[in-house]
Amino acid sequence: MKLKPKNINRLKPLVAALGHVGLGLLASVYRPAMGLYLVVVFAYFIYRFLTKPDKEKEILVASAYIAGAEVFFRMTKAMFFYETGKYAVILFLLIGMFYTGFKRKAYPYVLYILLLLPGVILALEYYSDDLFLFRKNVLFNLSGPLCLMASALYCYGRRISFTVFLQLLDAMLYPIIAMTVYIYLYAPDIQSVVTGTASNAATSGGFGPNQVSTVLGLGVFFLFTRLLLPYKNKLVQGVMLFFLIAMAHRALLTFSRGGVYVAILMASVFVFFFFQKVNVQHKAKLIFKIGVSLLVTLGIWGLAVSQTGGLLENRYANENAAGVSKDDVTTGRWDLFLAEIQAFIDHPFLGGGVGSSKVYHEAELGEAAASHNEISRIIGEHGLLGIIALCILLGAPLIRKLQGQRNLYFYPFLIFAFLTMAHSSMRIALPGFIYGLALLHLTYGKKKTGSPVPRQSLAKTW
Repeated sequence: MKLKPKNINRLKPLVAALGHVGLGLLASVYRPAMGLYLVVVFAYFIYRFLTKPDKEKEILVASAYIAGAEVFFRMTKAMFFYETGKYAVILFLLIGMFYTGFKRKAYPYVLYILLLLPGVILALEYYSDDLFLFRKNVLFNLSGPLCLMASALYCYGRRISFTVFLQLLDAMLYPIIAMTVYIYLYAPDIQSVVTGTASNAATSGGFGPNQVSTVLGLGVFFLFTRLLLPYKNKLVQGVMLFFLIAMAHRALLTFSRGGVYVAILMASVFVFFFFQKVNVQHKAKLIFKIGVSLLVTLGIWGLAVSQTGGLLENRYANENAAGVSKDDVTTGRWDLFLAEIQAFIDHPFLGGGVGSSKVYHEAELGEAAASHNEISRIIGEHGLLGIIALCILLGAPLIRKLQGQRNLYFYPFLIFAFLTMAHSSMRIALPGFIYGLALLHLTYGKKKTGSPVPRQSLAKTW
């Protein structure tokens, strides 16, 4: 039986997902191949920019893929340099602005980055004798805000169809699938590598558990929403539900709680708003799916706890391996936060300068640790200007929402952006890029008559 083109299109996500399973297998067998794959990815997307008519879609898909793949490329040593992912996203979005421009009303995000520039000048006080270290610290701390600015400028007020939007989510999801496969193969025997309750690099592909947990948690959220807004092909849906379970399992085994908690909150908020937009029949289906999801979640939790000899349960109860409660539930982040607030108290107007947080951490805590909280870092390093910049980040999208912007993912994406900044700073491109996607205006289709689809029928268009 010959497949119709429509049916073939519905199988594309399956083909892409299985291709990335192969990519994860390749990475586990011969990791150096990932460097070549990264070059191929860049060449492929640049070719599509130049040849495809729908520049807007191509730019967003390319940026989404790189943002989703960044941690996987880092853990497999594919990156040319550490910040390649963020710079690539910025470059692609700048190319997009060259082709399709951006809205003038997005100017608050230009102001946001300008408010952070005085901190660069102040940073010379700490690094005047070492310009290489000065450049390194400035780029490390500002590459995240620059990525956010580029994403916000490109996405602010831009209209795309919900179908294209789901393709963007898929583009981010595919490399997360590859990363999940790689992580499973990196440490197949969980019991041999879990010896305590601290975040575990061995169960995180040999990389930072916080970043891995963040990415896997986002993947879980994407696939959970596709449980509620299913793929049109049942085989594709079944395979993606398998990956949903696999990602949730590995997110727990990182022993890093931030990404897991954020994913749960995002999913809860998404369900709250989605529930209001569907008719009674779809509400019943939604309740059933959520009930099944909770039962599966309990099963995943039970499996992970069993594999870790109960240590995972201790971790989430804020206990050490002996079952004794720890004094600090934030694993040191609160002390870093207080040191950055002290920097603001000492320099309330312009802050201590970019990179000064490390100086305060060393003075207050005896260790020059990097900040884990982008919000307190901006306040400490940029002072009152930083507070104004944060107000722009929070206020601009909310004002846009009040003006009638339509985006079912708006609140979950803002939650991801701000909470990820709060527990993992902006070490990866995803917080800034996801913030930008929250600013998109989604169109959900029309009736044949041309009138808008009634609210109770929206679920059918999805």
